[in-house]
Amino acid sequence: MSAVLVSAVLVRAVIMGIVVVLAVVSVPGVGCLPLRAAMMLVVRRMVVAVPFVPVAVVSTVRRSATVVRCVIVLCVDTGRGVVGVLVHRPHSNTPRGYQRQGSDTIPPDIPSRAGMLHTRQNGAMKLTKLEHAALIVESEGQKLFIDPGSFSTPITDATDTVAVVITHEHADHWTPEQLNRILETSPDATIYGPEGVAAAASDFKVTTVHAGDTVEAGPFTLRFFGGKHAVIHSSIPIVDNVGVVVNDALVYPGDSFAAPDLSEINVLAVPSSAPWLKASEFIDYVLGLKPRHAFATHEMVSSVVGKQMANGRIQWAVEQGGGRYLDLQPGDTYDI
Repeated sequence: MSAVLVSAVLVRAVIMGIVVVLAVVSVPGVGCLPLRAAMMLVVRRMVVAVPFVPVAVVSTVRRSATVVRCVIVLCVDTGRGVVGVLVHRPHSNTPRGYQRQGSDTIPPDIPSRAGMLHTRQNGAMKLTKLEHAALIVESEGQKLFIDPGSFSTPITDATDTVAVVITHEHADHWTPEQLNRILETSPDATIYGPEGVAAAASDFKVTTVHAGDTVEAGPFTLRFFGGKHAVIHSSIPIVDNVGVVVNDALVYPGDSFAAPDLSEINVLAVPSSAPWLKASEFIDYVLGLKPRHAFATHEMVSSVVGKQMANGRIQWAVEQGGGRYLDLQPGDTYDI
């Protein structure tokens, strides 16, 4: 009889344990008792001389794509049956709703290095950061290139390109080789740039734009602002420079800290390293514009340590306005 009683007690304990585990992993907002608290309850019952048999069962339960492991501590009273079922789900350093990718903690709506965690909606844009100042923007199957220069790797996929924006004439923002690579596969792409670019790239057909101009290029509305490159030194001539706003969502100032005429900025490309800037300037630029998102660009002249320092300052500045820093490295993408 004693063997039958023990078996019945254990079966009842296991059933109760399974019910509790399912409730813990399926009901939002329900947590698990810490293991320390569970064991404290067991100890307290032992102090009053109630004979207990603590039984630990490791259970792996799959919820959606997440595996949740729980330790069930069954507090079994050998005389009266199950006294309680205590559940411990191992603590994770990943906040609720976040995901882990390698050593990174990724919020639900931030894209991973390998791709995006959410699906683009119709009319949205996919932003790809290349080295230094070069960007690719895609929408409705068509591409826009911005500043494909000498510090960026050679362009390899330029099919379906409708436009190229060159903010100014310096070689780190455009080269004949990069333009030729784009035009080889998309010969009808329109090149936009200020007068200085038209003069420097005289072998190419450049449509001249000025601050205040707005043009339509496929699915892209391009609004130009600014006008002049930031001062490098009094001995170096100041050249034309236009910033560009793409679809009223992405702001790229070229080599300047000019501000566009927008009431709200969704994504801001922030120049982080150059002979024409200092940290206080890009910090104040971000603080003044208060973008919802910001990422560093124009960074290839810095060392790894220098990039980390600048990125940290940009992150701090954007967070002061309630925004979020996007740690985009060359090749990374983000859905706007």
